[in-house]
Amino acid sequence: MFHKLGLLLSLLLLGLSPARAEERGPVVLAAASLQEALTDAANAWAAKGHSRPVISFAGSSALARQIEAGAPADMFISADKEWMDYVAAKGLVRKGSRAGFLSNRLVLIAPASSKAQLAVKRGFPLARALGRGRLAMADPDSVPAGRYGKAALTSLGVWNSVAGKLARAENVRAALALVERGEAPFGIVYATDARASRKVRVVRTFAADTHPPITYPLALLQRSTNREAEGFRAFLLSREGKAIFVRRGFGTR
Repeated sequence: MFHKLGLLLSLLLLGLSPARAEERGPVVLAAASLQEALTDAANAWAAKGHSRPVISFAGSSALARQIEAGAPADMFISADKEWMDYVAAKGLVRKGSRAGFLSNRLVLIAPASSKAQLAVKRGFPLARALGRGRLAMADPDSVPAGRYGKAALTSLGVWNSVAGKLARAENVRAALALVERGEAPFGIVYATDARASRKVRVVRTFAADTHPPITYPLALLQRSTNREAEGFRAFLLSREGKAIFVRRGFGTR
């Protein structure tokens, strides 16, 4: 996974002369759940006459490790503070550029055709509802959406009953795809992911107090030399920029 992402980033920049590289937009490594909203923001920034940002989406854990490995990027947007902390601890975040950005909700989803109903509360029978199927989640050992999901199920007392019935995905969009294709009868994703798909429906929303607050910090990277990176960062944090994400269902900070 890491090698593939590194190759992608290299190909994005391959063949650019120093002059052309200076003209390109900033390279942004962003959590997979931001696909539609951040693409909208990049388009809005480009419409103002700026070079369009180059965006690579993946799980925050994979992106953080790519940054550690020297990926050529200007900005990182994580789906949790832990992976941003990890990058910062390596001295790879530009001082003073980190900011809290967005919030989200966690939801239990099923295929759009499913009639299943579950009340998400303490001890709810998720394992029984899964039957022989599996629960689609981003990897709970490393990926933010999976860690939030594990925390929620643990607080509700059902994690142990489903821990052996997981379909672990490399990121939250991969988990969403498993449910979209009917390969998993249930999944746990962000509310914004479910909203972006017509192939799933929300069974229930997890109470906010069942898991740590879902937060998306952003920061410029120490090695960034792109002249537009700070401008794009400021745009994302502006009222106009945040409104783009609100339209896609995110909360703002």
